[in-house]
Amino acid sequence: MRFVLAIVCFVAAAFLIGLGIAQKTVLAEPDELTASVAIDSEAPVTVVSGETLNALPRSQFVEIGGSDAHFAAYGRTADVTAWVGDASYNEVGYDPDTQSLTSELVEGTEDEVPSPVGSDLWFESYDNVDSMTLKVPADVSLLVVTDGVKPAPSDVSITWPLDNSTPWANTFVVIGGVVLFVGLLLLLWAIAHVRRGRGPRRKSPKMPKLPRQPRMKPIKAKQKALGSNTKSHRATRNRAAIVPVVLVGALALGGCSSDFWAGRAPAPAPSESSEPVADAQEAAQIVKPVVTVPQAKRIIDEVRNVATAADAANDKTALATRFAGPALDLRTATYGARAVDPAVAQEDALPTGDITLTLPEQSDTWPRTILATIDDPRVAEDGKTFAPVAVVLVQDDPRAQYKANYVIRLAPGVVVPEVAPANVGAVRLPPESKFLTVAPETIGAGYGDILLKDTGSASYDQFEAEGDQLRADFGLAYKNSVIAAFPTTSSLTYEAATATAPPIPLATNDSGAIVAVDVHESQTAKPVAAGATANAVGKIAALAGKTTSGTGFTATRGFQILFFVPSVQIGGKITVLGYSQGIIAASELP
Repeated sequence: MRFVLAIVCFVAAAFLIGLGIAQKTVLAEPDELTASVAIDSEAPVTVVSGETLNALPRSQFVEIGGSDAHFAAYGRTADVTAWVGDASYNEVGYDPDTQSLTSELVEGTEDEVPSPVGSDLWFESYDNVDSMTLKVPADVSLLVVTDGVKPAPSDVSITWPLDNSTPWANTFVVIGGVVLFVGLLLLLWAIAHVRRGRGPRRKSPKMPKLPRQPRMKPIKAKQKALGSNTKSHRATRNRAAIVPVVLVGALALGGCSSDFWAGRAPAPAPSESSEPVADAQEAAQIVKPVVTVPQAKRIIDEVRNVATAADAANDKTALATRFAGPALDLRTATYGARAVDPAVAQEDALPTGDITLTLPEQSDTWPRTILATIDDPRVAEDGKTFAPVAVVLVQDDPRAQYKANYVIRLAPGVVVPEVAPANVGAVRLPPESKFLTVAPETIGAGYGDILLKDTGSASYDQFEAEGDQLRADFGLAYKNSVIAAFPTTSSLTYEAATATAPPIPLATNDSGAIVAVDVHESQTAKPVAAGATANAVGKIAALAGKTTSGTGFTATRGFQILFFVPSVQIGGKITVLGYSQGIIAASELP
């Protein structure tokens, strides 16, 4: 019987171990699934939705063919759809029944699209790359074009890696090993039992009895103790034989973690929320920031490179590809002046330091805004460091690039109010917002009046005077000193001028706002004595085209100012965080 049990264990062990090995080899499932589609359409764009890319879990290996040259990029589905706009496009889907890709033509009113190369909407792009490995969420889609005019590439395939793991294989092998070990023990037991049964079976002849010799009668207690010791040794030997079996089995089973066994999975981490459905619904309602941090860095690097090249060549056309609004007005005026007089100073280049603050707007519409601050690593001759520069970028529509509308030097030592992290973003407030102590649309006019009248302005009490370097540099006291030094044969007057750039307010954590504002003022010099002339120098003379005039000169100075405006709930005065300024226009009076 013992041999039979051993043979049964050997057969069971062979079956279990063989089954485990077979699951790893001949019975293993495929490790990937490839689905493809051949597109027969004249549409210039193909869109592979995030749902299609995530039809199966894990990463996606995408292959594109059917064209000599092509471009692919992925971004938020809403951004991809907005960029496609009214153009016809192929929408690639996935059919789980046939495990193949499908293509549906979405008719539009446009047969062409501009080149998507270099668009700021994309998280990542691939130019003339036939294959790429992606790992994107369901709200991100892939866009594929040839050149925007020709039909999109006709062949698209997606390969997903499959989970062909065999958790029972390891379990079968281990159980088979244990059964094999038990079979070996049974075999050894059976062999030992047979050997014990082969002893002599014939009885020995009886010998004559010898005379009984007197002997000491042993003490019963000692005999009992002796018998007890003999039994104890025999029990100990039996237990010692059992211990190795138990110990080996425990080591074999205990050496495998819970993840090794089939049907065992790590316990999920406890959720921080008691209402996951409510949390998911709340998260879905939050509008995402318009860019990620890597996107913002890439955009700012491009703006910086364009500015450097345009400054070196005085190239207004190149500058306009990445600058707009007040920042463009100031730099193009400088370019025009330098074309006449190279001695006119160039505007400060964008710093090459690190981006220390990235604050994108929360929005799914356009225009969109980004506020960023850039460290300036330069050191002045007197050993002082340069303050950071704040850049406000605006994207007007899905197919436009982000352009620097404001480039503002922060005040030395200024502390920017706390704002949301970049992955949350900030709300852009409306110009007429009533939640701030002063509506953003009226801030420019109010502060411009202070620059002209100081304490005589009706807006004086709304703005913090202490620490306001702009007021010290170009306020009423400065203007009076310039007028006092002006020749008596001419007059110099200052007036408010109309600024057309809209204010850009982004909310802070304390319900206040950081507001970028454009403020203009004009200065007019006229001769007042008979036969006298007015003189112009520097940038004004270069822009006006002459240095003297019998009628006089007028010039417009632009101020790009960054304010912090507190909320009505907290209250307080508006403070100036930084400013940039310069002459943006000049001409001779008629």
